[in-house]
Amino acid sequence: MKKALQEAEAAYEQGEIPIGAVIVVKNQIIARAHNLTETLNDVTAHAEMQAITAAANYLGGKYLIDCTLYVTIEPCQMCAGALFWSQISRVVYGARDEQRGCIEMGTKLHPKTTMEGGVLAEEASALLKRFFIEKRNLN
Repeated sequence: MKKALQEAEAAYEQGEIPIGAVIVVKNQIIARAHNLTETLNDVTAHAEMQAITAAANYLGGKYLIDCTLYVTIEPCQMCAGALFWSQISRVVYGARDEQRGCIEMGTKLHPKTTMEGGVLAEEASALLKRFFIEKRNLN
């Protein structure tokens, strides 16, 4: 999760919403990503989506079986859907997204996917709060 937080910091430095993700298989990071929605002018360029694509390219296939996604905030409905189709084995997130997260929205992950939350949640949440406070003060 610390590596995912580093990715979130990179997003923050680029003026992106500070969410980071890494995908790991056999204790090796195979994908690192952060939000690129502003940079790419693409609402689908969430950290998880970027990481899924990078991991699939690394593995040479679309399924992320035996992989773990570490992401700094609970995945949204769109990302949870992509994670469902990737058949990722495990999702570990930091902070909950009480308004737009997949849990609140009732989005299902693949039946074989496990999900765990609250890992370094305070750090992830603090970074997001700092970003949005600064954003509001600029406008």
